[in-house]
Amino acid sequence: MSAKDNFSKVKHLYNRAGFGISYTDLQKLSKKNLEKTVDRLIETSQKDDPIALVNDFESKRQLLAQAGLYAKKDLTDEEKKMRQQIVREQNEVSRDLNIAFLTKMINTEAPLREKMTLFWHGHFACRSNNPFFAQQLNNIQRANALGSFKTLLVEVSKAPAMLQYLNNQQNRKGKPNENFARELMELFTLGRGNYTEQDIKESARSFTGWMYDKDGSFIFRKNLHDDGTKTFFGKIGNFEGENIIDIILEKPETAQFIAQKVYKFFVNDYPNDAHIKELATHFYHSKYDIGAMMKKMFTSDWFYAPENVGTKIKSPAEFLVGLSREFYVTYNKPQVLIQLQSSLGQYLFNPPNVAGWPGGQSWIDSSSLMLRMRIPSLVLNDGEIDFSGKADPEDEAVIALSRTATSNANANNKPKSYVNANADWPKFLDTLPKGLTPLELTEFLLQPKLNTKITSMVSDNKGLRSTAVEITSMPEYQLC
Repeated sequence: MSAKDNFSKVKHLYNRAGFGISYTDLQKLSKKNLEKTVDRLIETSQKDDPIALVNDFESKRQLLAQAGLYAKKDLTDEEKKMRQQIVREQNEVSRDLNIAFLTKMINTEAPLREKMTLFWHGHFACRSNNPFFAQQLNNIQRANALGSFKTLLVEVSKAPAMLQYLNNQQNRKGKPNENFARELMELFTLGRGNYTEQDIKESARSFTGWMYDKDGSFIFRKNLHDDGTKTFFGKIGNFEGENIIDIILEKPETAQFIAQKVYKFFVNDYPNDAHIKELATHFYHSKYDIGAMMKKMFTSDWFYAPENVGTKIKSPAEFLVGLSREFYVTYNKPQVLIQLQSSLGQYLFNPPNVAGWPGGQSWIDSSSLMLRMRIPSLVLNDGEIDFSGKADPEDEAVIALSRTATSNANANNKPKSYVNANADWPKFLDTLPKGLTPLELTEFLLQPKLNTKITSMVSDNKGLRSTAVEITSMPEYQLC
């Protein structure tokens, strides 16, 4: 393999398995065997570094206070104020948690673990108005991101955020709630068409009593569990939740479903049945070892095939994290990251529904593409940006920030804000080899192959800094 070929493959690997790579590291790793580079990528992502923003004790105090207030029918004015204050505090901490997740991806030394956490964040999509629950679930996804899928699935299924979101707190003997059981099979494991309505009913009965207590800890309430005989996928027994998960994992369709989602996220939006089957078979026979599946994918020739390089649209999170890592960006007012996410259509911890973000072509429309093309110059040059775009109307944090921006708006009264960010240009330029030409920098920054239009735009008379801003503002920079 030629050095240039390996250079391209390592760049592709780190763009997909992480959030990009510095020129210095790319040069070093290009001299090594590709499989060893994959091993290094996996090894450097072994460390689990959980987010510890939300205080356990304080959150449990709020939960207990909130439970007491909601249990009362008639609240005094003081109690109403107390409940409103708790909600305000939770909204503020939820915003901070969002920023903490994005910042962790920007600064991580374990890029594959964080990329997998982002993948599972979309796969096990969940909304919670409780930031402690949301942090718990995010840390479960991070801790098990490259481990056993069974362990991950069980832990997610027991997470208060998921039990709350999919109404399993209301799933009890005699009055089963089928919401969690349905999504477990449809969206988390088997996919549509691989189970029956009767399977959902029997699964729901098995998960009765899976709940969380007042301080936010999982609890199995045996007195609310239906301990009768169930029939699930032809098997008969007095099943509980984990028995259902075991039976689901016995079915090869589960490995196929997960492999296809992984393929679409990391390889190509358009599935290749042969490659997905290869991946699924490996995943199934490894007893659902996520890390083993990822290594199989990253060491397969087809992962580096031309049709899989520079053909995926970056998600808003991938775009913002990649840009920030590339140029060592510091956000002096991190709240702007909330506005950027909302305007681009991916507000972390706030998926549109339980199916998560659709991804692919849905990330781009005419207005979002124009905004994406403006963001690099605004972030790298601390420009002013119009935030009258796609904010979630239910997000109080975004509304509050927009109001602040509106109060400082210009004559046309559109909400605007300074990005207030600093790119570390000396550090970025120091990662580049001496004598690097603007054209060579362009080849590094863009993943798609350069066409004559791009090469003609790049002038050798321009400095590397101005070239970088120009290139990252092109539509092609939105591809990885």
